[in-house]
This record gives sequence, C-alpha cells and structure tokens, in this order.
Amino acid sequence: MEQKNISEVSGFLLLGLSQVKEVQFALFLVFILFYLLILPGNILIIVTIWMDHHLAFPMYFFLANLAFLDICYCSVTPPKMLADFLSEHKTISYGGCMCQLFFLHFLGAAEIFLLMAMAYDRYVAICRPLQYLYLVSRGVCCTWVGVSWLGGFVHAIILVLLTHQLPFCGPNILDNFFCDINQVIKLACTDTYMVEILTFINNGLVILTSFTLLLISYAILMLKLRPSTTQGKVSSTCVTHIIVIFVMCAPAIYLYIYPLEPLPMDKMVAVFHTVIFPLLNPMIYTMRNKVIKSSMKKLIKRKKERKK
Repeated sequence: MEQKNISEVSGFLLLGLSQVKEVQFALFLVFILFYLLILPGNILIIVTIWMDHHLAFPMYFFLANLAFLDICYCSVTPPKMLADFLSEHKTISYGGCMCQLFFLHFLGAAEIFLLMAMAYDRYVAICRPLQYLYLVSRGVCCTWVGVSWLGGFVHAIILVLLTHQLPFCGPNILDNFFCDINQVIKLACTDTYMVEILTFINNGLVILTSFTLLLISYAILMLKLRPSTTQGKVSSTCVTHIIVIFVMCAPAIYLYIYPLEPLPMDKMVAVFHTVIFPLLNPMIYTMRNKVIKSSMKKLIKRKKERKK
C-alpha cells in the first residue's frame, strides 16, 4: 500500500461543544470568566515562589514548574475554543491540528513525569530525611524537570509522526472542539489498525504506568507515616498530591486508554481535562498549603504598600 507524506486535506472542521448560538455565547462567558479568575492565581503562585526565598525548597520549585506547565497546557486548545464560540466557521488548518496534537501530549506527559518527580521528593523527605539535601539538590531538581520535558517531547513526537504519515482525503469533520488524536486517526483514508495499536501502547505506557507507580509510591508513603503533628502535615501534602494525580490521570485514562471508539461523555471529559482541571491543579496545592498562602498575602501587601 502506497503511503502519502503530504495530506490532501488542508484543514479540519470542528463541530465544537454546541451548534446553538445562544449556548455558544453562554459557554464563552463562562470560560472567559473562569480564565480571568483562575489564570492570575496560577501566575501569582509562580511569582510568589520565585520572589520568596523562604520557599526555596524542591517541593515549591516543582510546584512552580507545575503551574507553568498548566498555564502552557491551557494555552493550546482554549484560545481556539473561545474564538470558535464567536465564529460561524470552526475550522483548523492541518498544520494547526498537528501542532495541537503535539503540544497537548508534550505538555500533558511532561506534567505526569513532573508529578513523579514530586513523588520522589516526598519519598526522600519522609524515608531518608538525613540525605534529603543531597538526594534532592538544586541540580537534581533541574535534572528532573529537564527529563520531564524531554519525556513529554519524545511521547508527543511519536504520536505526531504516526499521525502525520497517514493520508487524509476526506471527510474532515471532527466532532470536538480540538484535534483529538483518536478522532483524527479515524479520518485517515487507509487502514489505521497498526497506528491505533501503537498510539494505544504509547499512551498506555505513559498514562497507566505513571498512574500506577504514583499510586504505589504514595500508598507506601502513607503507610510509613506515624500519627504525629509533623507527620500529619506531611500526610496532608501526600493527600493533596494524590488528588491532583486522580484529577489529571483519570480523564486521560478515559480518553486515551479506552478502545478508540466515541463514548457519550467524551466532550465533557475533554473540557475538564484540557481546560478546567489544569488551571485548578496548582490551586489545589495552594489552598492546602499555609506557607504559600502566607507568602502570597505578604507579597500582595507589599505591592499595595508600594503603590501608596
């Protein structure tokens, strides 16, 4: 079978979340309000950790990187989605579609790997506290972050290469608000069985393996904790991490590990996975961390005093 390297389809038509204008406008207002409220909060987290030397610990360094990744992740599909709410023709170019696929999986996988780094940080802090400064030094933290980005890049580039080599000659309609890889593959004008299997394996290795390892690691940590005031605070941190793991991985498992067939809740889960949850992840950490909240208040207070 002859393969085509260049797509005959110049773009794809996105059906979006709704075809009703009134509903589209209402959704636009809801999502733009959500962004105006939550996005500055994530930026404040990064600025606070960056400026407060009392937060110069690996856990906060990873949290700042998590907030940055989530901001980047939420800059991939939502801007296009918001623009399409106000547009009659919801189209995306072939190149734009491939870019969405790449950056969604690049940033998403990098975030999962970063969560593994945060789990390692908690493990060392609880199980090997005397070696903490050596095992989780600044250099080690930067290496973990670099490996997270590299792992995400490798994961995403494999998916894009698998998709890009497929011939697309129509139809070009995607029943979604972004280019979801499962739906894009289905539009190819050739047998995609092997591509679907390879995509499933790639996603499965990243999502399921990471999810399982993270749950096992935190289960072990929770078992090692003793009932005391200090350990109670550590336990609270671990619970927060576990919440974020479920918030991030559960929708990904639903979307990419289930068989590549449309499911009734796909669009709703995709909205939470690509738009809402990412911006909420750092906020979940912050709301349960008194040190960061205190630093934020001090930073805001200093800014107000300087303006007077």
